[in-house]
Amino acid sequence: MNLLSRLSAQLKKPRFGKISLRLILIILLIATAVGAGIWYLVQRQGDAKSGPGGFGGRGGFGGARVQPVSAGEVKIMDVPLWVNAIGTLIPRNLVTVRSRVDGELMKLHFTEGQMVKAGDLLAQIDPRPLEVQLTQANGQMARDSAQLKNAQLDLERYRTLLAKDAISRQQADTQEALVRQYQGTVEVDRGVVANAQLQLSYARITAPVSGRVGLRQVDPGNQVKSGDTNGIVIIAQVQPITAVFSVPEINLPLVSRALTSKEPTTVELWDREFKHPLATGKLLTADNQIDTATGTLKLKAEFRNEDGTLFPNQFVNVKLSAGTATDAKVVPGSAVLRGAKGSFVYVIGPDDKVSAVQVTAGAASGDLVVIEGGIEAGVRVVTDGADKLRDGAQVEVISAEARQKAVSSDGTRRGKRGQNGQGGSAATNARSGDGKSSDAGMGKDAGPSANGAPRSPEEWKKRKEAREAAQQSGSSSN
Repeated sequence: MNLLSRLSAQLKKPRFGKISLRLILIILLIATAVGAGIWYLVQRQGDAKSGPGGFGGRGGFGGARVQPVSAGEVKIMDVPLWVNAIGTLIPRNLVTVRSRVDGELMKLHFTEGQMVKAGDLLAQIDPRPLEVQLTQANGQMARDSAQLKNAQLDLERYRTLLAKDAISRQQADTQEALVRQYQGTVEVDRGVVANAQLQLSYARITAPVSGRVGLRQVDPGNQVKSGDTNGIVIIAQVQPITAVFSVPEINLPLVSRALTSKEPTTVELWDREFKHPLATGKLLTADNQIDTATGTLKLKAEFRNEDGTLFPNQFVNVKLSAGTATDAKVVPGSAVLRGAKGSFVYVIGPDDKVSAVQVTAGAASGDLVVIEGGIEAGVRVVTDGADKLRDGAQVEVISAEARQKAVSSDGTRRGKRGQNGQGGSAATNARSGDGKSSDAGMGKDAGPSANGAPRSPEEWKKRKEAREAAQQSGSSSN
């Protein structure tokens, strides 16, 4: 009987329940951590075995990853050389049409944006004041011409009388001088008349050059003066039109050969994106000095622009033909990389390992770049995927389409892996929460809280009394 009482007292002790709950919680957390670690290692091992982008690269724990790349070959070929530049279209002639006389603008004889020819009437200034001045000049010349005629007749009479010794020679000489004076006056009058006629002609404003007129700067009815800054309208000669562009001074030998060539040097214009050709023309001339601030030389080319699609001040990409490079080594432009020591390419060896080789990049023709350096024709070079490469890296040559698909799938898989990792953490938290809830339920039935501690002073008191009663029972039984 005493033995049963002692066992009952031991079972009623809360220490056993407290230790069991903690142990269960610890075991549960350890199991969760171990499971998460095993899942992460399995996923990492699977990614290493599948290789970058899932293209079967060799890998694993501690193994070297194989980088998928696209490749091209070094080729020997004749390459047309082009010098690329950025230019601006400039009118062959740009004229601001101004009035050369003062007066009221009566009428405009053009439409804004119209193509005009040299000599076409553009505007009419009120001619009436100028006509009055011409009339006055004509009247003055007529009067002076009559005086000259009279003086000439008198001179003839004086000469006849002088021959008969009827007058002195002094009188004849004086009359001859008067005739010359009137002749000078008439010449001045002729100049005044010519000037009045010229001023009257200025009342009709005509186009000095052929081209496209812009927006009018003044409306009819306004008073215009010869000193007006804005003028009446601006004419831009766009047929032909010129392009001004700058090339680096390193291209000076190519430009010099183009300028001295007997054949016209071809110049092409392309749009802003370098996708569509705009026009083809010829090189005109070069500036007489290099700009020391930019190290460039200005060139000018001419284009016929028969369809009128080229506009002044339009931005264009320019391609200047600089001859042909015969038997040149070329590679795709994407294969040439820039580093601290200059330009280089990644060469793919027979064992699919890459090595960086220094090269000198020359002129470009489309997607090809002429190179010089210790590299032979037929060698494979990396054209895409070189951003993560180092000397000696193992690569796998694939097509550009396959590599793009590999990069896309690798990014998708990494995104899913991150989502799964977050889900695993949530599951772990849920399991931990379930354990806590279970402990809380057990504590609620037993009286203590989830971690085995009493919830209130009354529980402490009851537990103390039970412990003392058990001790007394043990002592009495002994």
